[in-house]
Amino acid sequence: MKVGGTAGTVYPENDTKFKLRAGQPQSSRRGLFYLEIMSIYTKFGDKGKTSLYGGKTVSKASLRVNTYGTLDELNSYLGIVLSYKLPQEIKKELIRIQNDLFEIGAFLANPSTGKFKEMGKYLFKRTEEFEYQIDNLSKKLPELENFILPGGSVSGSHLHYARTLARRAERKTVELSEKEKVNPQTLIYLNRLSDVLFVYARFINKKDKKKEVIWSTRS
Repeated sequence: MKVGGTAGTVYPENDTKFKLRAGQPQSSRRGLFYLEIMSIYTKFGDKGKTSLYGGKTVSKASLRVNTYGTLDELNSYLGIVLSYKLPQEIKKELIRIQNDLFEIGAFLANPSTGKFKEMGKYLFKRTEEFEYQIDNLSKKLPELENFILPGGSVSGSHLHYARTLARRAERKTVELSEKEKVNPQTLIYLNRLSDVLFVYARFINKKDKKKEVIWSTRS
């Protein structure tokens, strides 16, 4: 079975046996690479080891695996967010973000892949789109003069939590970048991603008529 796309649940994270192939299958957005799935379980990872796309065997506790595993966690949580009622424009954007996270994870799982500059250009464009959305949605929200407590409606609260997962994914990616080569645009994208998720949360809470709770200090 051929699977278009580049990462996510087909990361080596779940020990799926695969072959990396070049080309541009119809389902691929930019044809960076695609996978031919051989088996869901292989028993290869039963001793705590997994393989990167290039075939290198590493510990499942390695920083690289931990990093793209955290991206997978964020991606999965966005799936939970999408199960709730959301404005169509935000729902579409969250699905785009999920696809982005798959691709970023694939690059992290395959440090030797080409298309490094192409991926950087794409993430730069996406970061600009995030900034446009942040500016546009912020005009529809009360001016933020204090810290607010995470919460609100169900979907708004889940978006706040997704923001914290994005921050954790960013921290892991920064840590990896201090030891190995990581596309610098990835760091910028993840930094801006948490910002746009924060704005989404505020926007949804306003739409759901949930009043923001200001952080109150004890002093």
